[in-house]
Amino acid sequence: MAEQTPEIPKMPVPRTRERLVRAVPGFLMLGLAVLLVLGGIEALVKGIGGQVVALLAAGPALLVVAALLVAGLTAVAPGEARVVQLLGRYIGTLRNDGLQWVNPFSARRPVSTRVRNHETAVTKVNDADGNPIELAAVVVWQVRDTAQALFEVDNFVKFVGIQTETAVRHIANAYPYDSDDGRLSLRDNADEITEKLSAEIGARVAPAGVSVIESRITHLAYAPEIAQAMLRRQQAGAVVAARQRIVEGAVGMVEMALSRLAEHDVVELDEERKAAMVSNLLVVLVGDRDAQPVVNTGTLYQ
Repeated sequence: MAEQTPEIPKMPVPRTRERLVRAVPGFLMLGLAVLLVLGGIEALVKGIGGQVVALLAAGPALLVVAALLVAGLTAVAPGEARVVQLLGRYIGTLRNDGLQWVNPFSARRPVSTRVRNHETAVTKVNDADGNPIELAAVVVWQVRDTAQALFEVDNFVKFVGIQTETAVRHIANAYPYDSDDGRLSLRDNADEITEKLSAEIGARVAPAGVSVIESRITHLAYAPEIAQAMLRRQQAGAVVAARQRIVEGAVGMVEMALSRLAEHDVVELDEERKAAMVSNLLVVLVGDRDAQPVVNTGTLYQ
């Protein structure tokens, strides 16, 4: 039977792409703000003491400029980015960690760029053969494009969770739990299935600027209502396979015994005796109980 490959959905093309914003070193602007504060305080003190109007006006102005410089300081922690917006317009993203300075009137929204994981709940779905199964998976992901994460979807964390569960259901519906006809199955081809699962999740969450690092199936079982029946089916298949191996081995041993007897001229057997010997050996070798030997003290034909 031809392998059924699930179709990866086509997602909308993102309208916003991440770009880096030009930032001024923060400690430079912090030092300048400190100088402005000291200058403003000195101007106020001298202006009040000398009744100088210019100094009285310059002092507050310097303090206001210093406050604006301080307001533009932005600390970026490792594993974090800041999305900068000015009057609702996307300006760029701060990715370098440390203290930096941007336009003080801009909004700076933090976005974590650390590696995260999402584990789905155990979900009951039908496999490709219509059997109800229970399935759960975990996906490791990371924000790749901060602009898409904030502006292309409403909530990118919830978006990843919902799309992951949808992909898990889609993959479960496309493949059987186990297969005897060479098809990919959820139980026997875990590596191939997880690769396809990662590809589908990656395609679904791409509009949110998220990249999938890895995905794994963490829980796979038949639903309780058919678990016993499927267990008996698996046990029957295992018994049949074991019997086939036993019969193959027994036939080989009988062939070897007959050839060795003929090669060393131990005894000559006609076709009837050979048939009886083959029958006895197969009974002894294939039977699941110990044979009870019978010693023949007469001739070969008695």
